[in-house]
Amino acid sequence: MEELTNLRRKLFANMYRKEKSIQIKSSASALYNNLSVLPILDKNLTYFTVVHGNTVNMVSASGDGLNLSHRQLQSKEGSVAVSSSMITQASWCALPYRVLLVLTSQKGIQVMYESDGSIMVYWHALDALETPPAQAVFARGIAAAQGHYICVGTSSGLVLVFDIPNKGTNITLAEVLAEHREPITDIASEVCENKDCAADLVTADDSGVLCVWKSGEDFKLLSKISAYGGTCSSVKMWNGVIAAAYGSGQIRVYDAATGTVHAEVNAHARWIYALDIAPESGKLLSGAEDSFVQIWKLGRNPDTNTIEIEHSHSECVTDAQISGARFCDPEGNAFAVTGYDLSEIIRYIQV
Repeated sequence: MEELTNLRRKLFANMYRKEKSIQIKSSASALYNNLSVLPILDKNLTYFTVVHGNTVNMVSASGDGLNLSHRQLQSKEGSVAVSSSMITQASWCALPYRVLLVLTSQKGIQVMYESDGSIMVYWHALDALETPPAQAVFARGIAAAQGHYICVGTSSGLVLVFDIPNKGTNITLAEVLAEHREPITDIASEVCENKDCAADLVTADDSGVLCVWKSGEDFKLLSKISAYGGTCSSVKMWNGVIAAAYGSGQIRVYDAATGTVHAEVNAHARWIYALDIAPESGKLLSGAEDSFVQIWKLGRNPDTNTIEIEHSHSECVTDAQISGARFCDPEGNAFAVTGYDLSEIIRYIQV
């Protein structure tokens, strides 16, 4: 009886309830990881960004979701708006000393100032001459790396590393990583408290290849994980663990230090579009075309030193082809979801 009671408590603790949705000005495009969330804990605010065509919907929401502020950002080339340039991703990058919003598009990479997105501080044009004529040109995959770097992927497989100053606009292209042969799909990193940690950055591409890096003044390639049955659409890092999602609906879990696969789960019936990890709890969130959001728990078994993944919650988002899913706080007590052609951000909170 006591075991049954404990099981019920555990199941109840893992449940989430739907909150009031946040309406946005235009619907979400069918892009990988088409939702970025920035919690501002000291102000009890959360910033959301969702891409639609050549526009980014940006919403500032209070904790109860009642007070909202909307803004729309346009794709630009330098200081000029480009109506035909489709945005491929928008993501907040939290560096130790500043937070920047980075947008990628078919024309290049633009970096915005912090919360209001009103000032563009840097523009980097993509060189179409380096790409074969029949291949599309775009940037995709954004992550803040250890220290003062922001990494952005491109359709040619290059990863551009930008050196970000403490303040101002003097952003420089510090390095170009050229290990991938296919378009970059996603980039993930983690902040290592221990500077001797083996790996802190992972890049993924359309063929499913993962490259694991140690960031710094000279980025070092530590391992290359072979392609696995198709595109790796989204990737995340946590506590020396890499979680990678694939078009097959599967999630694979790797040890970042060795590149060894430790677990594989058939997470979804269709293509996975988004992954996220709550850094303070190890919760893993996945969202896919099958309209389901799944929540998992990552951890290491101290006896065997193996990485384990356990399913803890499932949520069906009715009639939604999920294109973005993110936790809204470091513990994973709340999450938000976007879906293709939906003009809302759907929120859930743990009960």
